[in-house]
Amino acid sequence: MGVGYKDIYQRYTQSILSGSLKPGEKVPSIRVLAQDLGVAKKTVEAAYDILIGEGYLVSRGAKGTLVNPDLKFRETPPEAPQPLEDPRLQELLELRDNPGFLRLGIPALDAFPHKKWLLLSGKAIRAMRPEEMMSPPVMGYGPLREAIANYVNISRGLNCSAAQVFITSGYKHSLALILQAMTGARDKVLFEEPGYFFGQKLLKRMVQNLHYVPVDDQGLDVDFLLRHHADARLVITTPSHHSPLAVTLSLPRRNRLLQWAQSENAWILEDDYDGEFHYTRKVQPALKSLDTQERVIYVGTFSKTIMPSIRVSYLVLPKSLVGKFTETGEIVETGQPLLPQKILTAFLSDGHFFKHLKTMRSLYQARRMMLYHALQRVYPDLFEFEQTDGGMHIIAYLKQGTQDDRLANLWQAHRLMVFPLSAWYAGTSRRYGLIMGYTNVPSEQEAVRLVSLPYRETMALLATA
Repeated sequence: MGVGYKDIYQRYTQSILSGSLKPGEKVPSIRVLAQDLGVAKKTVEAAYDILIGEGYLVSRGAKGTLVNPDLKFRETPPEAPQPLEDPRLQELLELRDNPGFLRLGIPALDAFPHKKWLLLSGKAIRAMRPEEMMSPPVMGYGPLREAIANYVNISRGLNCSAAQVFITSGYKHSLALILQAMTGARDKVLFEEPGYFFGQKLLKRMVQNLHYVPVDDQGLDVDFLLRHHADARLVITTPSHHSPLAVTLSLPRRNRLLQWAQSENAWILEDDYDGEFHYTRKVQPALKSLDTQERVIYVGTFSKTIMPSIRVSYLVLPKSLVGKFTETGEIVETGQPLLPQKILTAFLSDGHFFKHLKTMRSLYQARRMMLYHALQRVYPDLFEFEQTDGGMHIIAYLKQGTQDDRLANLWQAHRLMVFPLSAWYAGTSRRYGLIMGYTNVPSEQEAVRLVSLPYRETMALLATA
Protein backbone atom coordinates (compact mmCIF):
# COMPACT_ATOMS: atom_id res chain seq x y z
CA MET A 1 0.00 0.00 0.00
CA GLY A 2 1.48 3.38 -1.04
CA VAL A 3 2.12 6.50 1.00
CA GLY A 4 -0.86 8.87 1.08
CA TYR A 5 -1.10 12.55 1.96
CA LYS A 6 -2.40 11.63 5.46
CA ASP A 7 0.74 9.57 6.08
CA ILE A 8 2.97 12.50 5.10
CA TYR A 9 0.91 14.85 7.27
CA GLN A 10 1.21 12.53 10.29
CA ARG A 11 4.94 12.03 9.83
CA TYR A 12 5.53 15.79 9.83
CA THR A 13 3.27 16.57 12.77
CA GLN A 14 4.88 13.79 14.84
CA SER A 15 8.38 15.02 13.99
CA ILE A 16 7.51 18.65 14.76
CA LEU A 17 5.68 17.90 18.01
CA SER A 18 8.43 15.56 19.21
CA GLY A 19 11.06 18.23 18.57
CA SER A 20 13.10 16.31 16.02
CA LEU A 21 12.07 18.94 13.43
CA LYS A 22 12.64 22.36 14.98
CA PRO A 23 11.09 25.78 14.27
CA GLY A 24 12.84 27.46 11.33
CA GLU A 25 14.22 24.22 9.93
CA LYS A 26 13.89 23.81 6.15
CA VAL A 27 11.92 20.84 4.78
CA PRO A 28 12.34 19.21 1.33
CA SER A 29 10.66 20.74 -1.67
CA ILE A 30 7.48 19.13 -2.97
CA ARG A 31 9.28 17.77 -6.03
CA VAL A 32 12.21 16.32 -4.07
CA LEU A 33 10.01 14.68 -1.42
CA ALA A 34 7.66 13.25 -4.06
CA GLN A 35 10.63 11.65 -5.84
CA ASP A 36 12.04 10.34 -2.58
CA LEU A 37 8.74 8.75 -1.49
CA GLY A 38 7.77 7.59 -4.96
CA VAL A 39 4.43 9.42 -4.95
CA ALA A 40 2.75 12.00 -7.15
CA LYS A 41 3.54 15.67 -6.54
CA LYS A 42 -0.16 16.29 -5.82
CA THR A 43 0.02 13.90 -2.85
CA VAL A 44 2.81 15.94 -1.24
CA GLU A 45 1.12 19.20 -2.18
CA ALA A 46 -2.08 18.11 -0.38
CA ALA A 47 -0.11 17.26 2.79
CA TYR A 48 1.89 20.51 2.70
CA ASP A 49 -1.29 22.57 2.15
CA ILE A 50 -2.83 21.11 5.31
CA LEU A 51 0.39 21.59 7.31
CA ILE A 52 0.67 25.20 6.14
CA GLY A 53 -3.01 25.80 6.83
CA GLU A 54 -2.66 24.50 10.40
CA GLY A 55 0.45 26.59 10.99
CA TYR A 56 3.03 23.78 11.17
CA LEU A 57 4.83 24.91 8.01
CA VAL A 58 5.27 28.24 6.27
CA SER A 59 6.10 28.83 2.60
CA ARG A 60 8.80 31.42 1.86
CA GLY A 61 8.66 31.29 -1.94
CA ALA A 62 12.12 30.91 -3.46
CA LYS A 63 13.60 30.34 0.00
CA GLY A 64 11.58 27.13 0.33
CA THR A 65 9.25 25.74 2.95
CA LEU A 66 10.14 25.89 6.66
CA VAL A 67 8.83 24.64 9.94
CA ASN A 68 6.98 27.66 11.30
CA PRO A 69 9.61 29.74 13.21
CA ASP A 70 6.87 31.11 15.50
CA LEU A 71 5.88 27.69 16.85
CA LYS A 72 6.35 27.43 20.62
CA PHE A 73 6.36 24.10 22.42
CA ARG A 74 6.94 23.27 26.02
CA GLU A 75 10.36 21.74 26.08
CA THR A 76 10.40 18.23 27.49
CA PRO A 77 13.61 17.24 29.23
CA PRO A 78 15.51 14.48 27.46
CA GLU A 79 15.16 11.01 28.90
CA ALA A 80 17.83 10.30 31.47
CA PRO A 81 20.26 7.68 30.18
CA GLN A 82 19.99 4.29 31.80
CA PRO A 83 22.72 3.83 34.43
CA LEU A 84 25.37 1.23 33.68
CA GLU A 85 25.39 -2.03 35.61
CA ASP A 86 28.91 -1.33 36.88
CA PRO A 87 28.85 1.85 39.01
CA ARG A 88 32.64 2.07 38.87
CA LEU A 89 32.57 2.14 35.08
CA GLN A 90 29.82 4.79 35.17
CA GLU A 91 31.98 6.97 37.42
CA LEU A 92 35.09 6.63 35.28
CA LEU A 93 33.18 7.36 32.08
CA GLU A 94 31.90 10.58 33.63
CA LEU A 95 35.46 11.50 34.60
CA ARG A 96 36.67 10.82 31.08
CA ASP A 97 33.90 12.68 29.26
CA ASN A 98 33.13 15.69 31.47
CA PRO A 99 35.20 18.90 31.43
CA GLY A 100 37.51 19.54 34.34
CA PHE A 101 41.11 19.82 35.49
CA LEU A 102 43.98 17.33 35.98
CA ARG A 103 42.41 14.98 33.42
CA LEU A 104 44.39 11.93 32.32
CA GLY A 105 45.68 11.36 28.82
CA ILE A 106 44.76 14.77 27.41
CA PRO A 107 47.64 16.49 25.57
CA ALA A 108 48.33 20.19 26.06
CA LEU A 109 45.74 21.45 23.62
CA ASP A 110 46.63 25.08 24.44
CA ALA A 111 50.06 24.48 22.88
CA PHE A 112 48.89 22.57 19.81
CA PRO A 113 49.70 24.21 16.42
CA HIS A 114 46.05 24.70 15.46
CA LYS A 115 46.70 27.04 12.54
CA LYS A 116 49.14 24.61 10.93
CA TRP A 117 46.68 21.75 11.41
CA LEU A 118 43.83 23.76 9.85
CA LEU A 119 46.04 24.69 6.89
CA LEU A 120 46.93 21.03 6.30
CA SER A 121 43.26 20.08 6.70
CA GLY A 122 42.21 22.53 4.02
CA LYS A 123 44.86 21.23 1.63
CA ALA A 124 43.79 17.62 2.26
CA ILE A 125 40.15 18.43 1.58
CA ARG A 126 40.92 20.29 -1.64
CA ALA A 127 43.16 17.44 -2.83
CA MET A 128 40.52 14.69 -2.40
CA ARG A 129 40.10 12.76 -5.65
CA PRO A 130 37.01 10.83 -6.82
CA GLU A 131 38.80 7.47 -6.52
CA GLU A 132 39.49 8.23 -2.83
CA MET A 133 35.76 8.29 -2.13
CA MET A 134 35.60 4.50 -2.37
CA SER A 135 36.05 2.19 0.63
CA PRO A 136 39.34 3.00 2.38
CA PRO A 137 42.09 0.34 2.52
CA VAL A 138 41.48 -1.94 5.50
CA MET A 139 45.09 -1.68 6.72
CA GLY A 140 45.15 2.08 6.32
CA TYR A 141 46.17 4.85 3.94
CA GLY A 142 49.45 3.86 2.27
CA PRO A 143 51.33 7.18 2.67
CA LEU A 144 50.38 7.32 6.37
CA ARG A 145 51.70 3.80 6.92
CA GLU A 146 54.96 4.90 5.26
CA ALA A 147 55.15 8.00 7.48
CA ILE A 148 54.48 5.97 10.65
CA ALA A 149 57.13 3.39 9.73
CA ASN A 150 59.68 6.16 9.20
CA TYR A 151 58.71 7.78 12.49
CA VAL A 152 58.89 4.68 14.74
CA ASN A 153 62.14 3.54 13.13
CA ILE A 154 63.80 6.84 13.96
CA SER A 155 62.11 7.78 17.22
CA ARG A 156 61.45 4.41 18.89
CA GLY A 157 64.28 2.31 17.43
CA LEU A 158 62.14 -0.10 15.43
CA ASN A 159 63.09 -1.72 12.14
CA CYS A 160 59.88 -2.10 10.19
CA SER A 161 58.37 -1.36 6.79
CA ALA A 162 55.03 0.22 5.88
CA ALA A 163 53.71 -3.26 5.04
CA GLN A 164 53.82 -4.10 8.77
CA VAL A 165 51.73 -1.07 9.85
CA PHE A 166 47.98 -1.48 10.44
CA ILE A 167 45.92 1.67 11.15
CA THR A 168 43.19 1.39 13.83
CA SER A 169 40.81 3.77 15.59
CA GLY A 170 42.17 3.61 19.14
CA TYR A 171 43.53 1.37 21.89
CA LYS A 172 40.36 -0.65 22.44
CA HIS A 173 39.99 -1.24 18.70
CA SER A 174 43.64 -2.32 18.49
CA LEU A 175 43.25 -4.68 21.43
CA ALA A 176 40.04 -6.22 20.09
CA LEU A 177 41.61 -6.75 16.66
CA ILE A 178 44.67 -8.46 18.18
CA LEU A 179 42.50 -10.76 20.29
CA GLN A 180 40.37 -11.69 17.28
CA ALA A 181 43.41 -12.42 15.13
CA MET A 182 45.65 -14.11 17.70
CA THR A 183 43.72 -15.92 20.43
CA GLY A 184 41.25 -18.76 20.73
CA ALA A 185 38.69 -19.47 23.42
CA ARG A 186 41.08 -21.45 25.64
CA ASP A 187 44.23 -19.39 25.16
CA LYS A 188 45.65 -17.83 28.31
CA VAL A 189 46.04 -14.04 28.15
CA LEU A 190 48.04 -12.06 30.74
CA PHE A 191 47.45 -8.47 31.82
CA GLU A 192 49.33 -6.21 34.23
CA GLU A 193 48.19 -5.77 37.84
CA PRO A 194 47.34 -2.93 38.21
CA GLY A 195 46.46 -2.15 34.61
CA TYR A 196 44.58 0.28 32.39
CA PHE A 197 40.98 0.25 33.64
CA PHE A 198 39.17 0.24 30.29
CA GLY A 199 41.56 -2.33 28.82
CA GLN A 200 40.83 -4.55 31.80
CA LYS A 201 37.08 -4.22 31.20
CA LEU A 202 37.44 -5.14 27.53
CA LEU A 203 39.60 -8.16 28.32
CA LYS A 204 37.10 -9.46 30.87
CA ARG A 205 34.43 -9.40 28.14
CA MET A 206 36.52 -10.99 25.38
CA VAL A 207 38.92 -13.38 27.13
CA GLN A 208 37.77 -16.47 29.01
CA ASN A 209 41.22 -17.42 30.33
CA LEU A 210 42.46 -14.08 31.72
CA HIS A 211 45.17 -13.83 34.39
CA TYR A 212 47.20 -11.04 35.97
CA VAL A 213 50.91 -10.45 36.53
CA PRO A 214 51.98 -8.00 39.28
CA VAL A 215 54.02 -4.87 38.58
CA ASP A 216 56.71 -3.51 40.91
CA ASP A 217 59.32 -0.76 40.66
CA GLN A 218 61.02 -2.57 37.76
CA GLY A 219 57.83 -3.09 35.78
CA LEU A 220 56.13 -6.37 34.94
CA ASP A 221 57.29 -9.18 37.26
CA VAL A 222 58.62 -11.55 34.61
CA ASP A 223 59.78 -14.09 37.22
CA PHE A 224 56.17 -14.35 38.45
CA LEU A 225 55.08 -14.88 34.85
CA LEU A 226 57.62 -17.67 34.34
CA ARG A 227 56.66 -19.41 37.59
CA HIS A 228 52.88 -19.28 37.19
CA HIS A 229 51.96 -18.55 33.57
CA ALA A 230 54.72 -19.79 31.26
CA ASP A 231 52.01 -21.43 29.11
CA ALA A 232 50.36 -18.10 28.21
CA ARG A 233 49.59 -17.27 24.59
CA LEU A 234 49.70 -13.45 24.91
CA VAL A 235 50.94 -10.93 27.48
CA ILE A 236 49.83 -7.28 27.35
CA THR A 237 52.26 -4.81 28.85
CA THR A 238 53.18 -1.10 28.97
CA PRO A 239 56.99 -1.29 29.26
CA SER A 240 57.96 2.34 28.59
CA HIS A 241 55.69 3.92 31.22
CA HIS A 242 53.48 1.45 33.00
CA SER A 243 49.80 2.37 33.12
CA PRO A 244 49.18 3.66 35.75
CA LEU A 245 52.32 3.35 37.93
CA ALA A 246 54.56 4.97 35.23
CA VAL A 247 57.54 2.71 36.05
CA THR A 248 59.77 1.44 33.24
CA LEU A 249 60.36 -2.25 32.53
CA SER A 250 64.03 -2.91 33.31
CA LEU A 251 66.39 -4.17 30.62
CA PRO A 252 67.02 -7.58 32.28
CA ARG A 253 63.29 -8.17 32.50
CA ARG A 254 62.82 -7.09 28.87
CA ASN A 255 65.36 -9.66 27.76
CA ARG A 256 63.80 -12.45 29.86
CA LEU A 257 60.34 -11.58 28.56
CA LEU A 258 61.53 -11.78 24.94
CA GLN A 259 63.33 -15.08 25.64
CA TRP A 260 60.15 -16.53 27.14
CA ALA A 261 58.07 -15.46 24.14
CA GLN A 262 60.56 -17.07 21.75
CA SER A 263 60.90 -20.34 23.67
CA GLU A 264 57.14 -20.74 24.27
CA ASN A 265 55.97 -19.50 20.85
CA ALA A 266 54.03 -16.77 22.69
CA TRP A 267 53.32 -13.15 21.79
CA ILE A 268 53.84 -9.80 23.51
CA LEU A 269 51.56 -6.80 22.99
CA GLU A 270 53.63 -3.68 23.69
CA ASP A 271 51.33 -0.75 24.43
CA ASP A 272 53.54 2.32 23.94
CA TYR A 273 50.74 4.76 24.71
CA ASP A 274 52.96 7.69 25.83
CA GLY A 275 56.47 6.49 25.10
CA GLU A 276 57.27 9.76 23.31
CA PHE A 277 57.32 11.67 26.60
CA HIS A 278 60.58 11.12 28.44
CA TYR A 279 62.34 13.79 30.48
CA THR A 280 65.79 12.38 31.19
CA ARG A 281 68.77 11.53 29.02
CA LYS A 282 68.30 7.85 29.89
CA VAL A 283 65.72 7.03 27.21
CA GLN A 284 64.65 3.41 26.96
CA PRO A 285 63.92 2.37 23.37
CA ALA A 286 60.75 0.45 22.67
CA LEU A 287 60.68 -3.22 23.63
CA LYS A 288 60.00 -3.92 19.95
CA SER A 289 63.45 -2.53 19.10
CA LEU A 290 65.01 -5.53 20.92
CA ASP A 291 62.68 -8.01 19.24
CA THR A 292 65.08 -9.90 16.97
CA GLN A 293 62.80 -12.97 16.89
CA GLU A 294 59.64 -11.06 15.87
CA ARG A 295 57.44 -11.88 18.88
CA VAL A 296 56.23 -8.33 19.72
CA ILE A 297 53.12 -6.58 18.38
CA TYR A 298 53.73 -2.86 18.88
CA VAL A 299 50.75 -0.58 19.57
CA GLY A 300 51.05 3.21 19.20
CA THR A 301 48.56 6.08 19.24
CA PHE A 302 48.20 9.72 18.25
CA SER A 303 45.50 10.38 20.85
CA LYS A 304 48.12 11.27 23.47
CA THR A 305 50.42 13.26 21.19
CA ILE A 306 47.99 15.18 18.96
CA MET A 307 44.36 15.02 20.14
CA PRO A 308 42.03 12.29 21.46
CA SER A 309 39.33 13.09 18.90
CA ILE A 310 41.54 12.15 15.95
CA ARG A 311 40.98 8.46 16.77
CA VAL A 312 44.05 7.19 14.93
CA SER A 313 46.22 4.45 16.40
CA TYR A 314 48.39 1.84 14.74
CA LEU A 315 49.92 -1.60 15.08
CA VAL A 316 53.41 -2.61 13.95
CA LEU A 317 53.15 -6.32 13.26
CA PRO A 318 55.76 -9.05 13.02
CA LYS A 319 56.17 -9.96 9.35
CA SER A 320 54.78 -13.44 9.95
CA LEU A 321 51.47 -11.97 11.19
CA VAL A 322 50.77 -9.50 8.37
CA GLY A 323 48.78 -12.04 6.36
CA LYS A 324 46.74 -13.15 9.37
CA PHE A 325 45.86 -9.58 10.32
CA THR A 326 45.06 -8.64 6.73
CA GLU A 327 42.65 -11.56 6.50
CA THR A 328 41.08 -10.78 9.88
CA GLY A 329 40.78 -7.13 8.94
CA GLU A 330 39.07 -7.92 5.65
CA ILE A 331 36.49 -9.99 7.55
CA VAL A 332 35.77 -7.76 10.57
CA GLU A 333 36.97 -4.27 9.53
CA THR A 334 35.87 -1.60 7.07
CA GLY A 335 38.96 0.63 7.16
CA GLN A 336 39.35 3.99 8.89
CA PRO A 337 38.08 7.33 7.51
CA LEU A 338 40.51 8.60 4.90
CA LEU A 339 40.51 12.36 5.48
CA PRO A 340 42.01 12.33 9.04
CA GLN A 341 44.67 9.92 7.77
CA LYS A 342 45.61 12.29 4.95
CA ILE A 343 45.88 15.28 7.30
CA LEU A 344 47.99 13.28 9.73
CA THR A 345 50.23 12.09 6.91
CA ALA A 346 51.07 15.69 6.00
CA PHE A 347 51.63 16.57 9.67
CA LEU A 348 54.17 13.75 10.00
CA SER A 349 55.82 13.98 6.60
CA ASP A 350 56.36 17.76 6.71
CA GLY A 351 58.22 17.57 10.04
CA HIS A 352 55.56 19.23 12.19
CA PHE A 353 55.08 16.19 14.43
CA PHE A 354 58.74 15.97 15.51
CA LYS A 355 58.77 19.71 16.24
CA HIS A 356 55.55 19.42 18.25
CA LEU A 357 56.90 16.52 20.34
CA LYS A 358 60.06 18.46 21.16
CA THR A 359 57.96 21.37 22.42
CA MET A 360 55.68 19.07 24.43
CA ARG A 361 58.54 17.27 26.20
CA SER A 362 59.92 20.52 27.54
CA LEU A 363 56.46 21.81 28.45
CA TYR A 364 55.33 18.61 30.20
CA GLN A 365 58.52 18.36 32.22
CA ALA A 366 57.88 21.87 33.55
CA ARG A 367 54.18 21.27 34.19
CA ARG A 368 54.84 18.03 36.03
CA MET A 369 57.10 19.87 38.47
CA MET A 370 54.43 22.56 38.90
CA LEU A 371 51.93 19.95 40.08
CA TYR A 372 54.48 18.20 42.31
CA HIS A 373 55.37 21.47 44.03
CA ALA A 374 51.72 22.47 44.45
CA LEU A 375 50.79 19.16 46.09
CA GLN A 376 53.80 19.26 48.39
CA ARG A 377 52.98 22.83 49.38
CA VAL A 378 49.27 22.30 50.07
CA TYR A 379 49.41 18.70 51.42
CA PRO A 380 52.90 18.21 52.90
CA ASP A 381 51.85 15.30 55.12
CA LEU A 382 49.27 13.57 52.94
CA PHE A 383 51.02 12.33 49.81
CA GLU A 384 54.29 10.74 48.79
CA PHE A 385 55.66 10.42 45.27
CA GLU A 386 57.84 8.08 43.24
CA GLN A 387 59.78 10.00 40.62
CA THR A 388 59.59 8.43 37.15
CA ASP A 389 61.33 9.16 33.85
CA GLY A 390 58.37 10.41 31.87
CA GLY A 391 54.72 10.06 30.95
CA MET A 392 51.68 12.32 31.20
CA HIS A 393 50.47 11.73 34.77
CA ILE A 394 51.67 11.32 38.33
CA ILE A 395 50.41 9.28 41.26
CA ALA A 396 50.06 10.96 44.64
CA TYR A 397 50.27 7.93 46.95
CA LEU A 398 48.51 8.16 50.30
CA LYS A 399 51.03 8.00 53.12
CA GLN A 400 48.34 6.50 55.33
CA GLY A 401 44.90 5.01 54.87
CA THR A 402 43.02 3.34 52.05
CA GLN A 403 40.30 5.87 51.29
CA ASP A 404 41.46 6.98 47.86
CA ASP A 405 37.98 6.20 46.50
CA ARG A 406 36.26 8.66 48.84
CA LEU A 407 39.06 11.17 48.46
CA ALA A 408 38.74 11.05 44.66
CA ASN A 409 34.99 11.71 44.97
CA LEU A 410 35.70 14.82 47.07
CA TRP A 411 38.15 16.15 44.50
CA GLN A 412 35.83 15.34 41.59
CA ALA A 413 33.14 17.53 43.20
CA HIS A 414 35.53 20.44 42.51
CA ARG A 415 35.97 19.35 38.87
CA LEU A 416 39.37 17.83 39.59
CA MET A 417 39.10 14.73 37.42
CA VAL A 418 41.45 12.47 39.36
CA PHE A 419 41.21 8.67 39.48
CA PRO A 420 41.53 6.49 42.58
CA LEU A 421 44.52 4.20 42.06
CA SER A 422 42.84 1.26 43.81
CA ALA A 423 40.22 1.08 41.02
CA TRP A 424 42.88 -0.08 38.56
CA TYR A 425 43.56 -3.30 40.49
CA ALA A 426 41.72 -6.53 39.73
CA GLY A 427 42.77 -8.33 42.94
CA THR A 428 42.62 -7.50 46.62
CA SER A 429 46.27 -6.56 47.09
CA ARG A 430 46.31 -2.85 46.25
CA ARG A 431 48.06 0.47 46.64
CA TYR A 432 46.14 3.67 47.28
CA GLY A 433 46.47 7.16 45.88
CA LEU A 434 45.21 9.62 43.29
CA ILE A 435 46.16 9.49 39.60
CA MET A 436 46.44 13.00 38.16
CA GLY A 437 47.19 14.40 34.73
CA TYR A 438 49.42 17.48 34.57
CA THR A 439 49.69 18.24 30.87
CA ASN A 440 47.20 21.13 30.98
CA VAL A 441 48.40 22.82 34.20
CA PRO A 442 49.20 26.39 33.04
CA SER A 443 51.22 27.60 36.06
CA GLU A 444 52.28 26.63 39.57
CA GLN A 445 50.01 29.33 41.01
CA GLU A 446 47.04 27.82 39.20
CA ALA A 447 48.07 24.33 40.31
CA VAL A 448 48.12 25.52 43.93
CA ARG A 449 44.70 27.09 43.52
CA LEU A 450 43.22 23.94 42.00
CA VAL A 451 44.54 21.41 44.52
CA SER A 452 43.54 23.77 47.37
CA LEU A 453 39.86 23.68 46.36
CA PRO A 454 39.06 20.42 48.23
CA TYR A 455 41.43 21.17 51.14
CA ARG A 456 38.79 21.37 53.90
CA GLU A 457 36.95 18.24 52.82
CA THR A 458 40.24 16.38 52.42
CA MET A 459 41.40 17.28 55.92
CA ALA A 460 37.99 16.42 57.39
CA LEU A 461 38.09 12.99 55.72
CA LEU A 462 41.57 12.32 57.08
CA ALA A 463 40.48 13.35 60.55
CA THR A 464 37.78 10.65 60.56
CA ALA A 465 40.01 7.94 59.10
